[in-house]
Amino acid sequence: MSLPTEFTHFLNLADSRLGSIATFVTDDWFAEVNRMLQPEAPVWKDDVYDDNGKWMDGWESRRKRFEGYDYAIVRLGVAGVFKGVDIDTSYFTGNYPPSASLEACFSPDKAPNEHTTWESVLSPVSLSGNSHNLFQIDDERPWTHIRLNIFPDGGIARLRLYGVPHRDWGNHNGDEEIDFAAATNGARALACSDEHYGNKSNILNPGRGINMGDGWETARRRVPGNDWVIVALAHPCDIKRVLVDTCHFKGNYPDSCSIQAAFVESGTDDQIATRSLFWRELLPSQKLQMDSEHLFSKELNDLGKVSHIKLNIFPDGGISRLRVHGHLHKASS
Repeated sequence: MSLPTEFTHFLNLADSRLGSIATFVTDDWFAEVNRMLQPEAPVWKDDVYDDNGKWMDGWESRRKRFEGYDYAIVRLGVAGVFKGVDIDTSYFTGNYPPSASLEACFSPDKAPNEHTTWESVLSPVSLSGNSHNLFQIDDERPWTHIRLNIFPDGGIARLRLYGVPHRDWGNHNGDEEIDFAAATNGARALACSDEHYGNKSNILNPGRGINMGDGWETARRRVPGNDWVIVALAHPCDIKRVLVDTCHFKGNYPDSCSIQAAFVESGTDDQIATRSLFWRELLPSQKLQMDSEHLFSKELNDLGKVSHIKLNIFPDGGISRLRVHGHLHKASS
């Protein structure tokens, strides 16, 4: 199954790589609940069974024989505002839940308990088996925990909760150095020329890449030009340092890279590629090496306030991570 594109400009806040973890589940007899938080696409394994039955790649509860329904509580690795959800039932055909709902709470300092007030963010919706079930969420409140309710029981392959990380930028002074390209701070990969081998959003993930598949890699370019990716930074900033990491990319790293940047005041994400044609040069072209971290500071041009960057790679290849360190922009007095 191909992944949906409706919400993928946003971060999957339920990704286990961010620290998201199930803290309670009513029942996960057939398949352990935290499988549904894994970043990889679910897989099917023929004739694989364990002591409890058929092995399934996701969360699956037993057939309910009494009143009620099953649910799981997930502590998000980073608090955020929800934009949409994908309740993925891939490979669950005769054992998927007919419907589901989503509730949330904001409890940054303690775990939810019997006194917690859960707010509805997605009213009960019908689900289809072996499908991406996509639903938009129109709610501007930040949340730290979610409760996925399935009616009455069954299996969910993956829960992907797309949104924007919540951070109170008013509590930060201008002297604190921040990675404005970190997904956990709210950065988003908006567009790219090609992502044949690896998703563009991977370059914003925490830590170093675990393998080549955990980066952004383009197909081999057979026509003139170069590949590129555009990132909306977490907040307008003054950029001080940039790190381009080619970890694990050896015979397929880019020969060189450059970066353009701009402060974008209006317009939509869909227009960003066209607008980037006229952005100024932040980093002149720099040679890259295989499987290495490349730190640039003195090489950067001082552009002042920046909200978006465009990483150009020449001519093609793979990048594991991108870091953009700087300070919150201080308005001149």
